[in-house]
Amino acid sequence: MRIYDVNLTGSSAAESGRAQETQRSDRGGGARAGGAGVNGSSDRVEFSSTLGRLSQAMSADGSSRASRVQALAAQYQSGNYQADSVATSKGIVAEALAAGVQG
Repeated sequence: MRIYDVNLTGSSAAESGRAQETQRSDRGGGARAGGAGVNGSSDRVEFSSTLGRLSQAMSADGSSRASRVQALAAQYQSGNYQADSVATSKGIVAEALAAGVQG
């Protein structure tokens, strides 16, 4: 696998090189790379029920968000939408502050 990205510099480029080396060594590892092992066993991955609940919550949030966007679009198209400038500015500032903390 080769990555051609002009934005890779410094440690990022070195890390991608290490990832390529790891991938090459895994290919030569035979049964270690996955699939059926020497004794016929195969690798398995099991996810907890928490992952299923998380998926359901994200799905429910997505559908409620979609209905909210649809309602706002209908208000806007009918000319009844009134933007709350205070709430908008607070949201922008909160997002900028959160990004500053993370970055």
